[in-house]
Amino acid sequence: MNYAKMRLITIMAIVLVLSPPAFAEDVHISGFLQGLYGGGLDDDNPTPSELTAAETRLQLKLESYGDMAEFFGRLDFVYDGYDEPEYDWELREGYIKFRLGNNFDFKVGRQVLTWGTGDLIFINDLFAKDYVSFFIGRDDQYLKAPQDALRGAYYSPIGTFSLVYTPRFAPNRVPTGMRLSYFNPMAGDIVGGQEFYFEGRLPQAEIENGEIAGRFQRYFGTADFALYGYRGFYKNPEGFDPTAMQAYYPRLNVYGASIRMPVFEGIAWLEGGYYDSREDTDGDNPNIPNSSLTGLVGFERQIVTNLTVNMQYQGEIMMNYDEFVESIGGQTEVDEIYHLLTSRVTKLMRMETVVLSLFGFYSPSQEDFYGCFSLDYKYTDNLTLTVGGNIFAGEDQFTDFGTFQKNDNLYLKITYGY
Repeated sequence: MNYAKMRLITIMAIVLVLSPPAFAEDVHISGFLQGLYGGGLDDDNPTPSELTAAETRLQLKLESYGDMAEFFGRLDFVYDGYDEPEYDWELREGYIKFRLGNNFDFKVGRQVLTWGTGDLIFINDLFAKDYVSFFIGRDDQYLKAPQDALRGAYYSPIGTFSLVYTPRFAPNRVPTGMRLSYFNPMAGDIVGGQEFYFEGRLPQAEIENGEIAGRFQRYFGTADFALYGYRGFYKNPEGFDPTAMQAYYPRLNVYGASIRMPVFEGIAWLEGGYYDSREDTDGDNPNIPNSSLTGLVGFERQIVTNLTVNMQYQGEIMMNYDEFVESIGGQTEVDEIYHLLTSRVTKLMRMETVVLSLFGFYSPSQEDFYGCFSLDYKYTDNLTLTVGGNIFAGEDQFTDFGTFQKNDNLYLKITYGY
């Protein structure tokens, strides 16, 4: 790492640690030191290394509270030995939160955002995700990628109105072929390595290309009800520009609703959304996703002491399906209705010092599967040992999980919190 970069990191760390006390009364510093080591199980995976992770991570977290404002910072330093060893860093969060009067609050800066009801299924949560981190065993917090945003909330007697503006579009972080392989339709096979490095073309950095997400939320008794709206782009590079021969992020509007409530001694949730593909309103351009209508239903309950199980079903209907089929010559392996089933099982053992977690996705329409598992052992209050893995399977290579079927991996994680 060059001197300039080291100097920048040092300056930001000093600012992160020293600046908040100027306006705060209460300051808390914490974090963790972690080693993550993982390896692939498929010898035919075309990625540059058989490793999936070989990293040491130091996270510094600072929380500061005062009468006028709150400050939160989370800074990661990483030594990554995956392929070509390198040092890196990321400011995951760094924001100020403050109130105006009794009804408004604002959060300004780099932040991790989330809303919606689904368990690892995101319909109205159009904030950036990091699927590479999730697929190689990093902590669950890394599934949510940070973005620079302004969030405002208004609290009224009828409910809470929230608005999030992200000036620069923040896409999902998806496998690029370097650490995890993927199916390339132009090559007709699962590919990896620098030759097939995949990165979608981002929208121009213009005001009109910012993202706007809104939510209205209120309780009706014990039921948490919400309405959502989003204006931006598909979070994955699902469009294709045949002139430039490059994938890109088509424009998108989303309108949705959700409800979450206690039912039958458990928790049930319903969520739905309409995905309005703004660049293909007629559904006859095969290079751009069609508009779609999607819904989710889920239920979670503690079956016996320390054993919790949930199940979810998601269905998605492609709009203008006949026009899509006609645009590609009348034959397709893409179904009009997509089905997805998921289940999570969590078991606490040995006075809750051991946590076993299993999560599975299965699509009967695409005939593909993704499963992940982890076993956490809290050796001391500060030291946690984790073993886990990720398994992908698919009848076809072009489906959502079939595209990653050569990325099966196991990992070991050691975390010391302070």
